[in-house]
Amino acid sequence: MKKTNIHPIFTFLGLLMGLFFSHAVFAQQDPQFTHYMYNGMFYNPALAGAESGYNFSALHRTQWLGYSGSNGAGGAPITQLLTGSGRLDQYNAGFGITFVNDDIGPTNNQEVNVSLAYHYSIGLGVLSIGVSGGIFSSTLKYDQIDLVNPDPLVPGSGRENQINTNFGVGVHYDRGNYFVGVSSRHLNEPGFDFGVDEGQFSNQLRNHSYVLAGYRLRTFALWTIEPSLLVKSVSFNNFSYDVSVIATHNNKISGGLAFRGEESLSLLFGYSLLRDNSLRLGYAFDLVISGVEAKAPTSHEFMLSYSLPSATREVQKVIQRTPRFRY
Repeated sequence: MKKTNIHPIFTFLGLLMGLFFSHAVFAQQDPQFTHYMYNGMFYNPALAGAESGYNFSALHRTQWLGYSGSNGAGGAPITQLLTGSGRLDQYNAGFGITFVNDDIGPTNNQEVNVSLAYHYSIGLGVLSIGVSGGIFSSTLKYDQIDLVNPDPLVPGSGRENQINTNFGVGVHYDRGNYFVGVSSRHLNEPGFDFGVDEGQFSNQLRNHSYVLAGYRLRTFALWTIEPSLLVKSVSFNNFSYDVSVIATHNNKISGGLAFRGEESLSLLFGYSLLRDNSLRLGYAFDLVISGVEAKAPTSHEFMLSYSLPSATREVQKVIQRTPRFRY
């Protein structure tokens, strides 16, 4: 019998898929972004340094604009995302950092993660493996909690904060005209009990897993069409999805449609500035089409990104012409 050798990278991929399918049902706790296709490193650390040079992005999302809770105050999610990444070409490695500020009514969550990735050439494609680690901070605002049955153990005012560690892992394969990646965030499932339940995890951050895939279709007259899909799962049994199609002309102007399962329909617009198109502006408009009785009808998202090419030095040999003297 012929012995089959399994490459360790594919063994790692199998282990990651096992994590993706291994937990129980819980609701999604991570923020959602309509510009997910431009902020892949938030979901998958393997995308750190996937592109050459240095890349930065800033995003602001106001979800369900104008929403008011039962106490008459706000409470709709407002989220900011900052990312930065770079690539070390000589080591086939990449690095990145992400910062998230997610404010949802009586809670505010912040996280900072550092990502490291290795990019391995396989045939005509590139397989990337990444890990991330950082901290997750959760703040509870007691004065914004509206209890049906008041609990003497819950203060009526003030704030309480807890900080815990946070880890993630992912793999990504890019073939040029298509790509697919699998990732998992909050592997250690940090807990935030705020001392209420004597150490029991009453507010545990559950493991979130993602599949991000897309196709790049280059057509006539400098047009590029890119459909993409993001599947989001909390312990696999509870999942949602985003699907989008973006058309771009000459790397300058773009527009597209997106749909978030059982939630909203979106329009996306983008425009690139500067001579090398390195500065990009993006806007997304979400129209809520499901559960409108419990939400405000629109969400808005603004994005700014900048790509700084890596500096390269090309040493050109100059022919030195020296006259010859004969004595």
